[in-house]
Amino acid sequence: MDASSESAIPEQLLPLSWLIGRWTGVGTGQYPSIDDFRFGQEVTFSTDGRPFLSYASRSWLIDDDGNRVRPLATESGFWRPRPHNHIEVQLAHPTGYAEIWYGNIEITGLENARITGARAELRTDMVGRTESAKEYAGGHRLYGLVEGRLLWTFDMSAVGHPITNHLAATLNRVEDDAPESSVGGAVPDA
Repeated sequence: MDASSESAIPEQLLPLSWLIGRWTGVGTGQYPSIDDFRFGQEVTFSTDGRPFLSYASRSWLIDDDGNRVRPLATESGFWRPRPHNHIEVQLAHPTGYAEIWYGNIEITGLENARITGARAELRTDMVGRTESAKEYAGGHRLYGLVEGRLLWTFDMSAVGHPITNHLAATLNRVEDDAPESSVGGAVPDA
């Protein structure tokens, strides 16, 4: 199925269509138990025509000049829209975590049948971790489409600390991977 065609996006995915594509950018990280840092990130949301988004994220530590220093976090999973603008997200991490997130989607801007503003707010419902994984109790994520950019932030409760901001980034859509779609957002080639 050609994911760039209008029919490739199931109706259930329309509220999430603003996420579809490849995004890259820079963010900052901090937490009471670590030094502050800057990171580069690449995020991909894609669909194969079924009513969920596949999600993959990878990040790397960057120096003051923006050069890659070393790999940081990697996560992958699925975003599943539910009725009444609810969403469930399943994520897995190679550091020994699996998470179930629940939340809501809100469309904040619509112009010529194209989503120009949106947000997804998520909270963990379940965190599973392996014996060797560091203690992580839960989190809160907020994603927003603002002036064509994907902004996101992640607060977490881990290693004995209460929920505290850990990461924030601003990502730009990689346009070569995201031809226009009249149903909202942009859709990558299959």
